[in-house]
Amino acid sequence: MRLFRLLTVLLLGLALLGPVATAPLLAQPVQGQPLDYEAWNRVAARAQEATDSRRASTEALEQLRTELVAWRSSFEAARSTNASAIDTVRAQLAALGPAPADDQPPEAADIATQRSELTQRLTELEAPGRAAEVAHSQADALIRVIDRIVRNRQTDELLELGPSPLNPVNWPVALGAAMDYLTALVTETRNTVTNPTRVAEAKAKALLVLILLAIATVLLLRGRLWTERLTQSVQDRSRTAERYLLAFLISLGQIILPVAGTIALVTAAFVTTMVSGRSEVVLTALPGAALAFFVARWVGGRIFPRSEVIEPPLDLTGQQRLEGRLHATFLGLVLFLYGMINAVGESENWLPGTRNVLLFPLMVLGGLMLLRVARLLALHSRAAEADGDEMPFRNRMTYLLSRAIATVAILGPAISAVGYFKLGYSIVFPTIFSLQTLGFLLILQRVVTEFYVLLTRNREGARDALAPVLAGFVLVIASVPIFALIWGARVTDLTELWGRFLAGFTVGETTVSPTDFLTVVVVFAFGFGVTRLVQGTLRTTVLPRTRIDPGGQTAIISGLGYVGIFLAAIVAITSAGINLSALGYVAGALSVGIGFGLQNIVSNFVSGIILLVERPVSEGDWIEVGPNMGFVRAISVRSTRIETFDRRDVIVPNADLVAGTVTNWTRGNLTGRLVVPIGVAYSTDTRHAAKVLQAIVEEQPMVLLNPPPQVVFVGFGADSLDFEIRAILRDILSIVSVQNEVRHRIIERFREEGIEIPFAQRDLWLRNPEALRGAGGTEPQTAPAATPAATEPATPLAPGAAYLKDSDVDSDGTADGGDPDGSR
Repeated sequence: MRLFRLLTVLLLGLALLGPVATAPLLAQPVQGQPLDYEAWNRVAARAQEATDSRRASTEALEQLRTELVAWRSSFEAARSTNASAIDTVRAQLAALGPAPADDQPPEAADIATQRSELTQRLTELEAPGRAAEVAHSQADALIRVIDRIVRNRQTDELLELGPSPLNPVNWPVALGAAMDYLTALVTETRNTVTNPTRVAEAKAKALLVLILLAIATVLLLRGRLWTERLTQSVQDRSRTAERYLLAFLISLGQIILPVAGTIALVTAAFVTTMVSGRSEVVLTALPGAALAFFVARWVGGRIFPRSEVIEPPLDLTGQQRLEGRLHATFLGLVLFLYGMINAVGESENWLPGTRNVLLFPLMVLGGLMLLRVARLLALHSRAAEADGDEMPFRNRMTYLLSRAIATVAILGPAISAVGYFKLGYSIVFPTIFSLQTLGFLLILQRVVTEFYVLLTRNREGARDALAPVLAGFVLVIASVPIFALIWGARVTDLTELWGRFLAGFTVGETTVSPTDFLTVVVVFAFGFGVTRLVQGTLRTTVLPRTRIDPGGQTAIISGLGYVGIFLAAIVAITSAGINLSALGYVAGALSVGIGFGLQNIVSNFVSGIILLVERPVSEGDWIEVGPNMGFVRAISVRSTRIETFDRRDVIVPNADLVAGTVTNWTRGNLTGRLVVPIGVAYSTDTRHAAKVLQAIVEEQPMVLLNPPPQVVFVGFGADSLDFEIRAILRDILSIVSVQNEVRHRIIERFREEGIEIPFAQRDLWLRNPEALRGAGGTEPQTAPAATPAATEPATPLAPGAAYLKDSDVDSDGTADGGDPDGSR
C-alpha cells in the first residue's frame, strides 16, 4: 500500500536506499559474456513503439523503463571494454611520433608498417566501446522519453476534475457502497466462523492463538502506557544528557510495542485460518495504518512534551502543548482511517465519486488539525521574538511555515470540494507527512546535541558548537529524498538523479565525480594529519634537544607544515585520477587576476616565505617597525603579529618587514647598550661627578664590565653641564628596570655628595606697576616671589586689584616687560 510505503520511507529511508543500492547490481553484465545487440534492438524497438503510440499503461511503461535501465547499465560497463589494451596501443603510437606530412620525406618502411598495424589494432579495440556508446545513448534517450510521458500523465491526473464530494447525487451511492461492504464483511466472517473445517483448524492451534492474543492485548492496552510512564520517570529526575538519551530510547517503545501488538493480533487472526477475502484486506492494511497512528502520537509527544524538565522544542505554555498533543493524535487518526478506507476502496474498486465522498470528511478533519498546528507554530514564533531570541532567521522561517500550513489547510479541502480531489489529497496528506518528518528531524537534532553534551560535558557551549550544526545539516540533506518521495517523486526519478550525481561532471577532458571528490578529501585529510603529527613530534621531542634557537625551530616547523600541506594536496589530486595538466588553464587565468588584484597578497606570501627561510625576525624577538615596537608573537604566511608593550596586537604585513627598515633589538643575542643622560650645575667638579656616575653604573648587576661602562662629558648645555652614562647590558629586555634603578641611585648619591642638578628658572616681572596703585595710597599685601631667585622687591598692589590679567605677565624674561622682539 502507498501509505505504508510512505511511512516506511519516512522512518527508515529504505524505499530510497534499497532501489538505489540494488538496481546497479541487477543491471551489471555477466563478466566475459558479450552483449546481445540483437536482443537489445528488439527491446529498443518495443520501447520506441510504446513511446510513439502512448497506448501502454503507466505500469507497463515502468516495467519497460526498468528493463532499459538494466541495458543502459550494461552499456555503461561495456564502454570501458579493452581500456588497458587501448592505452597500451596509444602509448605505442605516441612513441612512434606523428606521421610525416605529405610534403615531408616518407618514414622508414618498417616504421610505416608498424604504425599501420597499430592503427588497425586500435580501431578493432575501440569498436566494442563505440558500439556500447551508441547503444547507451539510445537507451538513455528512451528512458528520458518514458519519464516525460509518466510525468505528464501524473500531472494530467492531478488536474483532472472528478465528482464533487459535496454533490448530493453521490451521497447515496457512497453510503450504499459502504453499507454493502460492511454487510458482505459480516456475512463472510459469519460463514468462516461457522465453517466446521476452519473451526477444527483453529482449535488445533488454540494455544498459539491464545498466546498471540494475550501478547497483543497487553501490548495494545498497557505497552504504550508503561513506556510513557518509564520515559517520564527517567527524564523528570534531572536534566542530564544521559537521561535524555535514555528517555529517548525508551520512548521508542511507544511505537514499537503497540505496533508489535497489532502485528501479533493480525498474526493470531491468520493462524486461525478464518481469514479470507475482505477480512484479509482489512487485516493486511491494519499494521501500516496503526504505524501511522502511533508515529503521529509519538512525534506529538516529543514535540509537545508534558514535562518542562527537558527544555521543550517549542516555546509554548503547558495548555498549548496539550493542544499540540491532541492535534497530533487526531492527525494520526486521520492517517489511520485514510489507510483503511483507501485499502478497502482499492480492493472493492469503488468509483471515484464513492471514494471522494467517504474520504472528504477525513480531508476536512486533517485540514482543521493542520490549521490548529499552524496556529501553535505562529504562537511559538511570536513568543520567541518577544523573549529576544538571538535567532530571528529561525523564527521567521517558523512563522512562514505556519502561514504555508494554514494556506494548505484551507486550500486543500476547498479544491477537493470543487472536484479536484486528487490535487487536494496531493497537498494535504503530503503536508501531514512533511510535518511528521520535520518533527522527527527536530527530535534527531536534539538527540545529536545531547550526545555532543555527553561527549564534551559542556552544555553551555553546545548551543554555539559547530559539530551539532554540521550533524543537523547532514540530517537535512539526507532527508531531501524522503521529502521528494512524500511529495510525489518516483523512486526511478531519484535513482536517475543519483546515477547522474555519481557520474560527476566534466571539465575539459577531466571527469570529476563524487567518488573522486571523496578520495581527494580522504587522502588530503590523511596527509594533513601526518603533517600535523610530524610537526608535533618535532616541536615536542626532536627540536628541543637540538641547539637551534626557538625562532629557528618555529621556522622549521612552519616550513614543514607548508610543504606537507602542498604535497598532501598534490597527492590527493593525483590519487583521484585528476589530470593536473588540465589545471594549467585555470592557473593561467588566475595568474592574470593575481598580477592585478592579488599582488599584495602574493607579495606578503612570498615575504612570509623569505622570513621563514632567512629568519631576520623570529618569534620572541623585540623589534621596531616604523612607529610600532614590541615582541614578535607569530609569523604566518601573510602577516606577522607583534605584541606591543601596552599589550596590544599589531598585525604587520610581511612585505613591510622585508622591504622596510626593521630594528631587531634581540637578534643574535640579548645584549644591548644603555644610555642615561644627566646634567649637573656649572659649579660642580666635573671629574668628581664623573667618578660618582661611574660608581653608580658599575654597581648594577645587569651591566657588563667588559667592555666597561663609560661616563662621557658630552657638552655645555644652556642650564647644565651634560653627561651621558653608556653601558652594555646583559639582557636588553631589562633596560627599563636598569634605567629606573640608575636614576634612583643618581638622586641618592648626588644628595650625599652635594652635587646639584640644575633646572630652568624664570623671573616674574609686572608691567606698569604704577597702574596697580590704589587711590588711597594704602599698601596691600605683597605678592610672594615666583621663584627663589627673584631678588627685586615685590611691587605693591592697589586694594582694588584682585586679579592679574594674562597680558600683565611678562613671560619672556625681559626687563622692559615687552615682547621678545622689543615691539612693546
